Amino acid sequence: MYVADDKRYDSMQYRRSGRSGIQLPAISLGLWHNFGGVDNFENSRAMLRRAFDLGITHFDLANNYGPPYGSAEETFGQIMKKDFLPYRDELIISTKAGWDMWPGPYGDLGSRKYLLASLDQSLKRMGLEYVDTFYHHRPDPDTPMEESMGALDTAVRSGRALYAGISAYNAKQTSEAVKILRDLGTPLLIHQPKYSMFVRDPEQGLLDVLEKEGVGSIVFSPLAQGLLSDRYLKGIPSDSRAARDFFLKKKDIGEATLAKVRALNEIAGQRGQTLAEMAVAWVLRDPRVTSALVGTSKVSQVDDNVAALKNLKFSAEELRKIDGVLAGKQAA
Repeated sequence: MYVADDKRYDSMQYRRSGRSGIQLPAISLGLWHNFGGVDNFENSRAMLRRAFDLGITHFDLANNYGPPYGSAEETFGQIMKKDFLPYRDELIISTKAGWDMWPGPYGDLGSRKYLLASLDQSLKRMGLEYVDTFYHHRPDPDTPMEESMGALDTAVRSGRALYAGISAYNAKQTSEAVKILRDLGTPLLIHQPKYSMFVRDPEQGLLDVLEKEGVGSIVFSPLAQGLLSDRYLKGIPSDSRAARDFFLKKKDIGEATLAKVRALNEIAGQRGQTLAEMAVAWVLRDPRVTSALVGTSKVSQVDDNVAALKNLKFSAEELRKIDGVLAGKQAA
């Protein structure tokens, strides 16, 4: 029988999500990869246990995480039942809908029918009465935003979710979503954008909107799908994501990119960190970032990500060097 570490809250840092009452761990665990039906159940279970023992209270899912679709939620549901039921009120469990999930016109994007049906399915797969946060996973260009946000409002008012979130909305869309939800009486808790040293789009207005509106942010892919780690310092390993040429493409890892990775690794070494630790610390340097959402494939990587919290401060000179590397000036 699993018993959580009684020191689990001693070292984790928690940050308030915008102007809400919710605090999230600085490191959150995402179940996008390595928790599906094709993956080793006991490894998935061990990673979740270790995360909670280290104070990671937030587990992030979506309806189509797997593979196959839905299986990450099913895996989590089994682990919830076996290990985490006594700790339900200590956990923030999130799920999303917005990408393709089932055939036909009602299994994708942002209609009220899709979002609420998907949430009901997610709750059933996980064996939960409610999720803490329900996200619209991406904006739908063909559905009025009032309909998508209205579905989030219904999810919260019905008790199936405690908070509403959005992901992949740009700054303008986020401002609109914030207003609609505020007028409905269900304020937006959090936004989940992609953000890393290699993907800095949120700096172009989105983080400013979130700060102004009092909305938190949890950034995904802070390691750029593993590129910002020691995995690719010597090229593309045969067992890496890039080798599978799926989410991380071989064509995106040319010599110029690898040169940047190596230069960033030098800076990380000067800080006494691995490149992965520095990449996580870098996104958390901004107080507008509530949490860094990480993915792991083995237990040791959970510890590695949490180790980033030992050094979150960057000098102006370090930030200047990092910006220089990213701009193509390789001197570290």
